[in-house]
Amino acid sequence: MTGIVTIYATFASEEEAARIARTLVEERVVACANILAPCRSIYRWQGKIEDAEEVPALFKVTAEGAPAALARIAELHSYDVPAAVVWPIEEALPAYAQWVVAETLR
Repeated sequence: MTGIVTIYATFASEEEAARIARTLVEERVVACANILAPCRSIYRWQGKIEDAEEVPALFKVTAEGAPAALARIAELHSYDVPAAVVWPIEEALPAYAQWVVAETLR
């Protein structure tokens, strides 16, 4: 294991994804965020099938810092129940893993 993880989350708009990404990087909660192209999401919500465009983002953070990052995403997110999950990173270039750790030290 590398000691770093990726958090995958979806947002209602690119503007929301960018605002939250910038906040988390500025606060050193995460080292980096990649905002991806809009995607089409089909899901059940409150008994109805929804079909919506969302914007996914990937956040790089230490495994230790992931719970705080998830909490901060939830706090800043417009959804009642944000989709935000942690993906472990089994291998990474050592210099990259060190950079993630260094950028998230407070």
